[in-house]
Amino acid sequence: MQQVDSVIADRLGSEVALINQIAGYIVHAGGKRMRPKLVLLFANALGFTGPQRFELAAVVEFIHTATLLHDDVVDESSLRRGKQTANALFGNAASVLVGDFLYSRAFQMMVSVDRMRVLEVLAEATNVIAEGEVLQLMNMHDPDISVDSYLRVIRFKTAKLFEASARLGAVLADSSPEIEEACAGYGRALGTAFQLIDDVLDYEGDSQALGKNVGDDLREGKTTLPLLIAMERSTSEQRLLLRHAIEHGEQERLNEIVAIVRSTGALEATREAARAEAKLARDCLSLLPHSKWRESLMDFAAQSVERSS
Repeated sequence: MQQVDSVIADRLGSEVALINQIAGYIVHAGGKRMRPKLVLLFANALGFTGPQRFELAAVVEFIHTATLLHDDVVDESSLRRGKQTANALFGNAASVLVGDFLYSRAFQMMVSVDRMRVLEVLAEATNVIAEGEVLQLMNMHDPDISVDSYLRVIRFKTAKLFEASARLGAVLADSSPEIEEACAGYGRALGTAFQLIDDVLDYEGDSQALGKNVGDDLREGKTTLPLLIAMERSTSEQRLLLRHAIEHGEQERLNEIVAIVRSTGALEATREAARAEAKLARDCLSLLPHSKWRESLMDFAAQSVERSS
């Protein structure tokens, strides 16, 4: 990861001072770097040790960072990773444009790897992520979306870049299609589990630990799995309160809503769904050779669903 950070610092530079300022602010804001780690872990697990793995690990972090910049503008977020969002500090226009810069810089770096399959994987991923953003926008403030529709947004918006990151390790190692699909399956399941836990923490954590405002999903009108399960299990009176909160994005009665979500067992049910996804991820590793890297991937899946931030 030190090598990846070195590539990020080297490739982040621009002659435009504001780009350096905003891009540096968000990239170095203390993220978990989960997607770059997947590139490295799968490349290592499959025997690829070339420097291209550092370049592609940086690429997926740039793509992720670009989506964060755009997300925070769309969601009107003010806090991420315990710090003010870039849009809160620098304004929406600058955040969107620097997000565009990071996307285009990522594609410059992809080309330098000179592998058509790499371009195919990442071009598809960025397109699907954009589709996921639009799907989520269409679902905003809708208390009647199905669990399948909710999961589709997760698969597109969050899990797709996890999937692509894992797949890239296999691509670099010239693995068979079967191995590549197994790696992609791990990333897809891990990304889904990760987002499910994020949705739990929106009702379970505290702002300092999370690095974002508790209840942000509700304020933004996002109908996440904890809310869907709570509505299914609650009384008619409670259901009306939840529906109204989703439709209007209100937070005035947030404490009541959190109490309903907790009392219905929705958070534990969502955690169980995340654990099932983590198990799917671990099952995908059966095709990989035994190594310390594979063991790290097993641990990675387990830790992703037992976190508190």
